[in-house]
Amino acid sequence: MPRYIPLAIACLTAAISPALAQEPASVTQLLQQSLDLDGKEVVMLRVDYAPGGSDPVHRHDADVFVYILEGSVVMQVEGGPEVTLNPGDTFVEGKDDVHLVGRNASDTAPASFLAFFVKDAGAPVLLPVQ
Repeated sequence: MPRYIPLAIACLTAAISPALAQEPASVTQLLQQSLDLDGKEVVMLRVDYAPGGSDPVHRHDADVFVYILEGSVVMQVEGGPEVTLNPGDTFVEGKDDVHLVGRNASDTAPASFLAFFVKDAGAPVLLPVQ
């Protein structure tokens, strides 16, 4: 596993905790695989939100495909509507999208999703917004 992946996962995990009182999200890398496309790779992460969990504004230099596994998740990219997603629902973030909202819709139940990143090989998974 390239050395930047554990760092990116640690940064994503730390960034997802919006308040000291909340548990940080659990982020588990499930896959990293080179693709037969000019220097591209896929990374698959599982993100588990604690009740009330959320993440800060961020972006990915990647195309991201999200699949909701459990609970309800609220997501929004800049210029798009805020949407509430339930198990089996999907969400797409484009390479230039700023992810404004990502949070567990419930304060009492956990939520989880899979995120599939198609990105340049060696590029970080998460980028802060300045």
